[in-house]
Amino acid sequence: MEEKRTLYYVHDPMCSWCWAFVPTWEKIQSDLPNDIEVVYLLGGLAPDNDVPMPEQMKLTIAGYWKTIQERVPGTQFNYDFWTQCQPRRSTYPSCRAVIAAKAQAKDSGEAKILEKAMIKAIQEGYYLNARNPSDFDTLAGFAKEIGLDVERFKLALNSASTVEKLNEEMHMARSIGAQGFPSLILKSGKPAEAEETKSQALKNAQWQNVPYDYNDASVTLRHL
Repeated sequence: MEEKRTLYYVHDPMCSWCWAFVPTWEKIQSDLPNDIEVVYLLGGLAPDNDVPMPEQMKLTIAGYWKTIQERVPGTQFNYDFWTQCQPRRSTYPSCRAVIAAKAQAKDSGEAKILEKAMIKAIQEGYYLNARNPSDFDTLAGFAKEIGLDVERFKLALNSASTVEKLNEEMHMARSIGAQGFPSLILKSGKPAEAEETKSQALKNAQWQNVPYDYNDASVTLRHL
């Protein structure tokens, strides 16, 4: 039997470096070997927080955006966000929005489509259109725009099951060696046995951090 491999993409929808990586990451996915399956894992950058972001932190993060634009030419940011919104250091809501979107899927294929659609809506809303994904109403707006049942989405966004799923994904991301966002982790080895627990399967698998370059997909593809 052919060895099964899984490439985990560890990210946060509100991570600016993940946004800069989008074009290269799309190229990587389009050129992956056929035996590799891609799985997204939410890493969770910043917990829920209702406190307005301090001015110094705003300046610091806006400075990160400028650094990214220098290092990854073509990356766009709408700096109106810092004056038109009330930023908070809170990305868990947007992470839960991805999980709540997937929950409306009828099967695993649709789940992947809805997952990517919500990530795209959050990133473009935040970075291009100066909308705040830390806000409940903004996330509900994204849900409507990608065709979800909005009332169902609102109920799921902060539900216990959604919170639990996010905690599980963040725990797994740490367990397999993710270091910052984005991270690419390759899992290789035999499929998990039916009697194995999740923790046993994690220990028995072989995990490898895969290098990447924000401007060159071939750096990753050469290691796969």
